[in-house]
Amino acid sequence: MKFKIFLVTALMSITVGCTTTGGDKVSMLTEGAKVYNETLNPRQKEYDNHLGFNDLHIQAIRHLKPETNHIHDPDLQTIVHHHCKAYDDGTLICLMFHTGMKDQDKPMGFEYIITTAQFNNLPEEEKDYWHYHAEEIPRAHATFPDLTAAEAAKILPAVNETYGKVYYFKKPHDKMPLGEPYILKVQDMPTQD
Repeated sequence: MKFKIFLVTALMSITVGCTTTGGDKVSMLTEGAKVYNETLNPRQKEYDNHLGFNDLHIQAIRHLKPETNHIHDPDLQTIVHHHCKAYDDGTLICLMFHTGMKDQDKPMGFEYIITTAQFNNLPEEEKDYWHYHAEEIPRAHATFPDLTAAEAAKILPAVNETYGKVYYFKKPHDKMPLGEPYILKVQDMPTQD
């Protein structure tokens, strides 16, 4: 048993750059340092092998399917936390949480984000599932709660020129994913002030 624990610890140290018990940094077996997109990953600094869904945190309303189609449905005002990872191909994947990304929070869906050029290459019948962020960010009152005003101002033009597609596999208050997953057409949500 002790050998298994030692082996797992050694493998973790090699693959994720953990420190040894003496505090020495274990060298990482990588081909080179990972270069992160500084615009879309403003907080990504020292997580070379981390999954990275804390690269960018976005909060937005109008991202839950309302029980009614009434503009005062409370689900339309519920903040959905997007914890995003940016990829080298210009896409982002955002895990979506009802309450945030604390230790025991479980995602309820994800938003797949692509560039305008990638959107333009989609088949016409697919484009209806995607929403344009330059239009949706103001309607969703989207904010970047972990960024300074200067960082947010720098990232907003890049995010504006992207498109998102929202998938849900769980309702916010369900303990487990029940029923069928679905795509939410955010652009079809009732408009609010």
